Amino acid sequence: MHNGNTYESNDSDDIETLEAEIRDAVAHGSHIQETVHRLTLKAMNAQRIDLESLQRIIKAVMQGVHDGAELQTQQIANQTQAAKMQITDAVAGLDSALASFAEASKLAIEEAAGQAKQFSDQELKRTRSDLEGLESLFLDTLHHTATSAQGLVADVLYDLSRHAKNNGTMVGSQLKETLAIFAQQIAAVGQSQLATGATLAHTTADFVVKIANGVLSGITDPSKTGKH
Repeated sequence: MHNGNTYESNDSDDIETLEAEIRDAVAHGSHIQETVHRLTLKAMNAQRIDLESLQRIIKAVMQGVHDGAELQTQQIANQTQAAKMQITDAVAGLDSALASFAEASKLAIEEAAGQAKQFSDQELKRTRSDLEGLESLFLDTLHHTATSAQGLVADVLYDLSRHAKNNGTMVGSQLKETLAIFAQQIAAVGQSQLATGATLAHTTADFVVKIANGVLSGITDPSKTGKH
């Protein structure tokens, strides 16, 4: 029980720290998209990788975006366009980080398949279910944050929300590839493959770290592409 409470306490501290760092980055920083992308992946690495922890991370990032933008609009009332770009880049950073997470899940599956190994059917199906809800979670949180905002911040977030729903997201695009790989791997379970000896969550987390650190030369970081 003590360890559980300690974990929950650390988890809460990590989320509060993430929210504060995002707020400060949006309010005062530069290279907003890259910063949000990096901080989001860092938080993922510290979390258990499941839909509940991702929900906490996404909410913390969006709250930080909201609070940081509010601070900036108060401090620099005459720089409306600058504030708009800060919000837009921050949301794009979150989107690209979620896309990188989806890509890391795909890479974990492909690595196991390349070694004629597989993860458990139960873990594959649970993770696929979580991933299937990831884009909706992002879009819903973006819209909810817009409804709780005011003035310029609300206007920009509503525009971003509408644009994302109408034109798609980076995470949604990546999920199409990732979920296709999951479907193939789930169909292959039961054939003559060996267990990986590692959990999908752990292997995915390893790939998240590699993507965040830029050590996968064949992987294009969505935050660098300028795709919004």
